[in-house]
Amino acid sequence: MNIKCAVVLLSGGIDSTTTMAIAQSDGFEICALSFDYGQRHKIELDAATKIARQFNVKRHLIIEIPLRKIGGSALTSNIGVPKGLTIQKIGRKIPVTYVPARNTIFLSFALGFAEVTGAEDIYIGVNALDYSGYPDCRPEFVESFEKMANLATQKTVEGKMNIKIRTPLIKLTKAQIIRKGLEFGIDYSLTHSCYDPSDSGKACGSCESCVLRKRGFQEAGVLDPTVYSD
Repeated sequence: MNIKCAVVLLSGGIDSTTTMAIAQSDGFEICALSFDYGQRHKIELDAATKIARQFNVKRHLIIEIPLRKIGGSALTSNIGVPKGLTIQKIGRKIPVTYVPARNTIFLSFALGFAEVTGAEDIYIGVNALDYSGYPDCRPEFVESFEKMANLATQKTVEGKMNIKIRTPLIKLTKAQIIRKGLEFGIDYSLTHSCYDPSDSGKACGSCESCVLRKRGFQEAGVLDPTVYSD
């Protein structure tokens, strides 16, 4: 019996890695897609590569997209990454770490990859609870993209495919995500979340992503395997 493939967006962080484990548990072979988009560092891509090998994925592509030429984000320009935000302030407004249209761009590449591979299911680890307030992580964005996707490709308009955007984490807290991942045996020491790591790869411990990661492990009641510079 042929096992169907699902396209999974893999950043190398907690959410995308847990999402990939869920896709695998759903019975899919994994076609993983990561992006070298001009982000501040390549540590997350190193993490994604290690994780893809750990999961023995069918294919893992790293696509280059020069979003640094557009800029407009602390992750793709010389804007400083905010540090020291409290949990209460994270997510109240869209932060400067938002990369303009990033998930729209990533999902568009995933859609093309899906059409070529025949994968009708695209998994993305967006979350609308413990997150930074990015507009392209909301359910209404995902629903709109899925509708557009089924109007946009040859195979969908010919009735040969029906694209589904899977968001298994969208209503989970970071702690719930971590607990679910541990059920699958994920080694979270392989993952990377920090927006502004040191040259040696240590997480800063104080950017919004590190703060959310720390709280997630704390609330999950498990040891955080991250090496922080602070």
